[in-house]
Amino acid sequence: MFKKIILALCVLNSIQAGSVFAVGQDREDGLPGMPYRIPTENEFRVCADPENLPYSNQKGEGFENKIAEVLAKDLGKELTYEFWLDRQGYLRNTINAQRCDVIIGMGSDVDSLRTSKPYYRSGYVFVYRQSSNYNIKDWKSEDLRKGIIGIVGESPPTIPLRDNDLMANARPYRLQRDLNLSPGHMIDDLVAGKIDVAIIWGPLGGYYAKKAKEPLVVVPIPEFKSEKNAFDTIKGKTEFNISLAVRKKDKDRMEMIQGALDRNQAKILKILDDYGIPYKPAVSGDKIGN
Repeated sequence: MFKKIILALCVLNSIQAGSVFAVGQDREDGLPGMPYRIPTENEFRVCADPENLPYSNQKGEGFENKIAEVLAKDLGKELTYEFWLDRQGYLRNTINAQRCDVIIGMGSDVDSLRTSKPYYRSGYVFVYRQSSNYNIKDWKSEDLRKGIIGIVGESPPTIPLRDNDLMANARPYRLQRDLNLSPGHMIDDLVAGKIDVAIIWGPLGGYYAKKAKEPLVVVPIPEFKSEKNAFDTIKGKTEFNISLAVRKKDKDRMEMIQGALDRNQAKILKILDDYGIPYKPAVSGDKIGN
């Protein structure tokens, strides 16, 4: 989220590689010099990635698709989508181009959008094969030194990995995911024995571990404070509040949606449970670097 979504610090931020337009969508809509789409009162139009499970896809199979369904039903509105690959230029080409009005999952700190109260908090996780008999709880666990650790290059956990002298064990994965591979291909490599531990964003790790053919253990990584300097503390942050987002000017829209979020919190958490998404209560006032 991002999502995909966790700002420039998260594994899901990368370079725009293309776009997919919804059926019937005017490709010129929202471009410079062209008329914007005018939102209608009865439409709940969501910006989403067309092929990025567990978050969303065009078939409506992601957990953010399911959350969108709950909110649209509560508000009595028709759920529609603008699909666009969640990479660099995503906001510019979707919500800021007026092609859609709502992003279901966004880091709560994003100041270019108006965000809801956080409705869950997630973080990075250790994932390993149950058959390995590892017992990994934190960065000091000796079992981390026994095998190959898969980690996304330049993602926040690379800082504690470095601080704990574990870089020699690391196998790096691309920050910008290969669209020819599943978003969970690190978990595929873990099951295949190509790596022994995966350090991965929690929603990805939890979802793909639940779907794996071999029993896997998922352990949330404790929050990390770098011993090096303040900048590394920011980069090494491993947990983030997640909110829904609208355009900055859409105060009334957010107030309406916030009511639906509040009324349906139990249903939303049930959806997260069903998809194996690790989560905890949001931290009030949490900011990157705190």
